[in-house]
Amino acid sequence: MLLRSWQGPGASLRLPAAALLLLLLLNLGWSVRASEITFELPDNAKQCFYEEIVQGTKCTLEFQVITGGHYDVDCRLEDPDGVVLYKEMKKQYDSFTFTASRNGTYKFCFSNEFSTFTHKTVYFDFQIGDDPPLFPSENRVTALTQMESACVSIHEALKSVIDSQTHFRLREAQGRSRAEDLNTRVAYWSVGEAIILLVVSIGQVFLLKSFFSDKRTTTTRVGS
Repeated sequence: MLLRSWQGPGASLRLPAAALLLLLLLNLGWSVRASEITFELPDNAKQCFYEEIVQGTKCTLEFQVITGGHYDVDCRLEDPDGVVLYKEMKKQYDSFTFTASRNGTYKFCFSNEFSTFTHKTVYFDFQIGDDPPLFPSENRVTALTQMESACVSIHEALKSVIDSQTHFRLREAQGRSRAEDLNTRVAYWSVGEAIILLVVSIGQVFLLKSFFSDKRTTTTRVGS
């Protein structure tokens, strides 16, 4: 890790605060491997992703449908032997955590094959492994300094902020999609109402006109 080269008694005391914070931010980005993707899933389509995982590694799969139809999708996760670890049908969002039972390529797929007309926008986050400690305990003879404790607190706070920002971005995207869909429906409904009012108005004009029009009657004389 980046911070390991700075270990040793009193070494952290010689680090400037700005340099230590910079190392913290770099370590936050490199501490855990993750795949975070937002993609389009057409109707009657299926999209699969593959990930090499080492045995004993803890993994977490989170997904959410952002736009499209009833905001649902099928999800399936398989191990290298084809054994199904997770399978859900027509889910809007979900999270699944597992520990790899063997080395190999794990496959997870998202399916929209049940939908005939609507395509979906799907977000997923596949995290592999746990965050290692910022300051490993090996070769340490002293407790964490005040600066190191502050870095650990900042590290946890930053992870919470990242998770919250991702959550709110997804909620904002989903809310915007629903608002645009509602706006389209309202526009179509308004146009339909305008057409209906126009037809009814023209019909009423012709109906009233028929009430006041002269009706000519013809008489026929029958001669003897």
